[in-house]
Amino acid sequence: MIDNKQVNKIKNSVEDFFNKMTISVLGIEVEAENSSEEKDVVRLNIKLDEPQILIGQGGQTLFELQRILRMILNKKLETIFYLNLDINDYKKKKVEYIKSSAKELADEVALTKIEKALPPMSAYERRAVHAELAQRTDITTESQGEGSERHIVIKAN
Repeated sequence: MIDNKQVNKIKNSVEDFFNKMTISVLGIEVEAENSSEEKDVVRLNIKLDEPQILIGQGGQTLFELQRILRMILNKKLETIFYLNLDINDYKKKKVEYIKSSAKELADEVALTKIEKALPPMSAYERRAVHAELAQRTDITTESQGEGSERHIVIKAN
């Protein structure tokens, strides 16, 4: 369970990390969640003037940065937790866009009864789509493919 002392340590460590990279950070928001659904999740949102260098193409740099920071912080705090890193709300906006696109595609599939495939996406994004469309009874979602080609197929019931 992440407490306020650890949250402050995370914030200071992340500021230190970016200072050593000579990247000027405008703001860091750290939020720790210990709910039954998301146990020991630390959400970290960083504000930058020029975020693209840390986001990378398709968010790839952001996901690698998240992985590196999680390993550093887990070792430093001597506790295991999940880190959800976002830069200028990039992941949040991307997931909202993907959910919106998936809803539109699901409506089309329900109407035409022709299955549709979404483009390949990360496990995090696929999970968000599955959760968004789970309550619908007129369609089903299924992940297909391997590795970086894994994608969701929406099928009519």
